[in-house]
Amino acid sequence: MTIRSVVIGSGHYLPEKCLTNADMTKLVDTSDEWIVERTGIRQRHIAAEHETTSYLATKAAEAALDSGGIDPATIDLIVLATATPDYTFPSTATQVQAALGITGGAAFDVQAVCSGFVYAVATADNFIKAGSAKRVLVIGAETFSRILDWTDRATCVLFGDGAGAIVLEAQSGDGSNADRGVLSTHLRSDGRYRDKLYVDGGPSSSMTTGHLRMEGKEVFRHAVANLAETVEESLRRSGLRADEINWFVPHQANRRIIDATAKKLGIDPSRVVITVDLHGNTSAASIPLALSVARQDRRIETGNLVLIEAMGGGFTWGSALIRW
Repeated sequence: MTIRSVVIGSGHYLPEKCLTNADMTKLVDTSDEWIVERTGIRQRHIAAEHETTSYLATKAAEAALDSGGIDPATIDLIVLATATPDYTFPSTATQVQAALGITGGAAFDVQAVCSGFVYAVATADNFIKAGSAKRVLVIGAETFSRILDWTDRATCVLFGDGAGAIVLEAQSGDGSNADRGVLSTHLRSDGRYRDKLYVDGGPSSSMTTGHLRMEGKEVFRHAVANLAETVEESLRRSGLRADEINWFVPHQANRRIIDATAKKLGIDPSRVVITVDLHGNTSAASIPLALSVARQDRRIETGNLVLIEAMGGGFTWGSALIRW
């Protein structure tokens, strides 16, 4: 018998306010054509003043719990991926725990920027496999609008706010790739590339929040190579082929990166879930947002093999194979 981390609920939340590319042209020198051609983004959601990261995360968590008819009291661990926490401390996860009325178990944040949700899934899966948790709420939530330089057209058009969540439950499997649940996770990082994608502030370095800075061409170049490498390793170790993947749900950073990665891996474009056009880059929230959307519109069905992957500042990157 093998213990698997099976998805039993999913949900998401997006702020009501939406900035279209036309709206962006009133803020910086850009155009709809320029943004769409380079990124595939057409709009993004922006959190209102009261919509903190924990607020977005709680809404997504409630949706995930409701989708599976899950009692919050049965959750014994919350792992929340974010690079934009409510506070330096306490963790945003504990704020969600309190908002959901959960008084048992544990809650903590994971910080791997855009790769955060993949890291959170891997963390939750290992807690479950070790027998330390039975039901884990895994959340990706961001308010990147709070750390953008709204005069920098190269970055401010890219990002949006949102949150997504899944609930993982310990269930028995036979140890084969036919099992439902998380089949494998693969995480990587290389801190030498900090200056390619980073925020120029922090409590210890500048005592400020800072703004996001990025070298777009360098990020693109590393992203395609790194993501293809981790996905190929994931498939190789699992004994699976790319053509067996039902749905490829990548980090929604840039349509060109998504297309180039899928092509390099030999994944049919019809099997790629795309939400970047509607949400922009929501960092750690992008994958769970896309998973929830694809589950709600019935693209992802029980038994489907789903591949997720992401790369973020650090650099960090990783992938996971999940049998839904």
